[in-house]
Amino acid sequence: MTSSFFERRIGQADISLETGKLALQANGSVVIRSGDSMTLVTATMAKPREGIDFFPLTIDFEERMYARGKIPGSFFKREGRPSTEAILTNRLTDRPLRPLFPKGFRNDVQIIATALSADQENPLDILVINGASAALTISDIPFNGPIGATRIGYVNGDFVVNPTYEDLELSTLDIVVAGTREGVLMMEAGAKELPDEIVLEAIHLGQSTNEEIIDLQVEMASAVGRQKAEFEIAGTPDEIVQQVTNIIGDKLNNAFDESKGKSDQASRISSLKEDAVENLSDLDASEVSEAFEILLEREFRAKIINEGKRPDGRGLKDIRELDCEIGLLPRAHGSGLFTRGETQVLGVATLGSIGDVQRLDTLSPQDTKRFMLHYNFPPYSTGETGRVGSPGRREVGHGALAERALLAVLPDEDEFPYTLRIVAEALSSNGSTSMASTCAATLALMDAGVPIKKPVAGISIGLVTNENGQFATLTDIQGMEDHFGDMDFKVAGTADGITAIQLDIKVQSIGFDVIEATLEQAREARMHILDMIKDTIASPRDQMSPYAPRMIKIQVPVDKIGAVIGPGGKTIRSIVEETKATVDIQDDGTVLIGSPDEAATKRAIQIIEGLTKEAKVGDVYTGKVVRIMNFGAFVEILPGTDGMVHISELSNEHVPSVEDVVKQGDEVTVEVIGIDPSGRIALSRRSLLEDSGGQNTSANREGTGTDRGPGNRNPRGDGRPRRDDRGSGRSGPPQSGRRSGGQRRPD
Repeated sequence: MTSSFFERRIGQADISLETGKLALQANGSVVIRSGDSMTLVTATMAKPREGIDFFPLTIDFEERMYARGKIPGSFFKREGRPSTEAILTNRLTDRPLRPLFPKGFRNDVQIIATALSADQENPLDILVINGASAALTISDIPFNGPIGATRIGYVNGDFVVNPTYEDLELSTLDIVVAGTREGVLMMEAGAKELPDEIVLEAIHLGQSTNEEIIDLQVEMASAVGRQKAEFEIAGTPDEIVQQVTNIIGDKLNNAFDESKGKSDQASRISSLKEDAVENLSDLDASEVSEAFEILLEREFRAKIINEGKRPDGRGLKDIRELDCEIGLLPRAHGSGLFTRGETQVLGVATLGSIGDVQRLDTLSPQDTKRFMLHYNFPPYSTGETGRVGSPGRREVGHGALAERALLAVLPDEDEFPYTLRIVAEALSSNGSTSMASTCAATLALMDAGVPIKKPVAGISIGLVTNENGQFATLTDIQGMEDHFGDMDFKVAGTADGITAIQLDIKVQSIGFDVIEATLEQAREARMHILDMIKDTIASPRDQMSPYAPRMIKIQVPVDKIGAVIGPGGKTIRSIVEETKATVDIQDDGTVLIGSPDEAATKRAIQIIEGLTKEAKVGDVYTGKVVRIMNFGAFVEILPGTDGMVHISELSNEHVPSVEDVVKQGDEVTVEVIGIDPSGRIALSRRSLLEDSGGQNTSANREGTGTDRGPGNRNPRGDGRPRRDDRGSGRSGPPQSGRRSGGQRRPD
C-alpha cells in the first residue's frame, strides 16, 4: 500500500495531507492533520436520483470519543445523534463548498469526516473544511475548487493564524474565513465589540493564508488527482423560457409594484405561474414551472440593478418598520418581542442556578455552557404545515449565531452567578429571523434584569449581481431577496463594535469591495435598530422578576465541603428537599443558593452555616436536648454537633437529677464555656440565668450562635464574677472520663 504525503507550515502549525492509505474505495479520501488532531475526510458520488431538481450535497462530521481517549457519556456508551458542535461543523463545511459545484449538477455527493484524534489544542472544524476540499479536489467528482479555510484570532493586539483553544480563551476575535483564490466564499465570526477596521484586516489575513492552503491541495492534486467525471447537466431549454416570457410580459413587474405584503405578492406570482402552465399545456408542467422561476429571477434582478427598487417597493438601504415590546409573559423571567416587517421573534429569558449549566460531551476542551440560546422555527411562521419535533441543522445554526452575538456583553459569572437560557420563537418569517432573534434576546435579557454591558442588534445585508459585473447591496433582506439573491451577510454588534458575522453566498466568490461596503451598510442599520431598542428599554431592569431565583453566594471552609454534601450527597439533597432552593457548591468552598422565596434562601443559608460553623467559647446557642445522662445532658447546638451541660451547670440551684430541669427533646439556650483539645464541648445553662425567675434570657436565640464579648454578656444580677474571671475549675474542660460533646458522626 503506497500513500502520498504533503505538508506545509501554515500559521503557527504544520498542516499535512495524506492519501492512498485509508478508505480507498471512496472517490476521494484524505487524512488531514495539525498537531495531534487528525480527521479522515472522504468524498463519494452517486448517480442522480430520477426527477430530482436540486443538488443533494450531504456533509457529516462523525465525532468519535476515542479521539480524545473518552468513553461516551450516553446511556448506551456509544455515539448517537450529532452534537451541536458537530452540526455547526457540518454547516461550516457545507457553506463554502456548495457554490463551487457546477450549475445543473444533480448527482448525490456525500462528505464524511471522521475524527481520529483530538489533541484538545487544535480545533477540528478547520481541518474538516480543508480536508473536504482536498478530498473533492483529488477525486473525480466535478468541483470548481479547491478552497482554503483559516481561523484568525486577535490576542493582545496581534493577529493569530489558526489559534489553539488556549489562544481563543484570550482572543477578542474568532473568525473563520473560507475562499478560493478569486475571493471570499464564507465567513463565521464571534467578536468582543471589535471595530470594522480590525475585522476587515483579519479577513484580509485569513484570505491570504487560504492561498497557502490552496497551494498545498493543488500540489497534491497534481501528483495524485483523478480526472473529473462527465455528468449530465439539468436545465430548462431556452425556448421554453422564451415562451413563458411571451405569455407573462410585464405582469411580473406589476405584481411586484402592486402587491401588499408577502402573502399578497406570493398569491399574485403563483397565479401568474398557473396561467403560464395552463397556456402551455402541451409542454411538461414541471419544465414550464422551472422556466417561470428563471423569468422571475431575471425580473427580480433587473428591477433592483436597473431601477434601484426592491420587490416590496423599498429603497436599497431601507429597513422595514420596526416594533419592540417587553414584559409580555407574566411568569417568564424576561420576555421581548421584536418585529421587523413581517418577521417577528419572541425572545424568552430564563435564569437558573450555576448547577443548571449544560454538560457537553464533545471533542473540544469545553465541558459546560453557562449561556444557551435555542431557536425554534415552527411551520406556521411561514404560513405552512409541517413536522414539529427536535431542531434541525437550520435551527441549531441560527441559534448558535444569535448566541455568539450576545456572548460579548454578558456579565461574568462572578458578577452575575446565574445560568442563562434564551428561547427564540420565530412567530413569523420573511427574512433574517436569526438577526431578529438577536434583537429579541437582547430585549428579553434586559427585561429579566440581566446586567448586560450593552444592547446588541443585528441585520442581514443581501447582494444582487448581473452578468455585467454590476451589483447592489440590500439592507434588511426579505424572503424573495434571500431566495434569488447572491448573498446573505449577517452582522450583529453593539454601538461600539461587531460581535458576530455570518456570510453565505451563492456565487463563486465576492471581493473586498463588497465586504467593505456591506460592513458599513450593516453598521448604519444596526445603529437604527439599537435606537429602537433603547427607546423601548434604556437599560436592564433594576429588579428581577419575582419568579426568578435570587442567588446568594456564601463561602465555607474547603475542609467543610464534605459536611455540606454529606455521604453520597445525602445532606445537600435534604437541604434542597426541605427548602426547595437550589444549592451549588464549588471546589473552592463557594456555595450558591438560589430561590425566588427569600425565606427559603435564608433557611438554606442557616442550615449550611450550621453545618460548617465551628463553636467558640462564649457562643450562645438554642439547641435541642438529644440525650440525658446521670451527670448531665447533651444538647445539639449545631447540625451534627452537640455539647454536654454538666448537672452542675444546669441551674443556679442544686439539681438532684438532670430530668428535674430538662428532658430529652426540650429546647434550651446554652453557652459554650470550654472546648478541650479533642474537640469536646462543655456547655452551661447556669451562666445565662437571671436571678429573677431563673429563666433563660432571650438574647441571641436565633440558633446560629453568636460571639459574645464580655461587654455583651448578660449580667448575673448577684454580683458574682463573670465566667471569664473564674478559675479553671469551672471553665475548663470536663472531668476526665465524662463525655462533653463534639461533632457527631453523620447518619
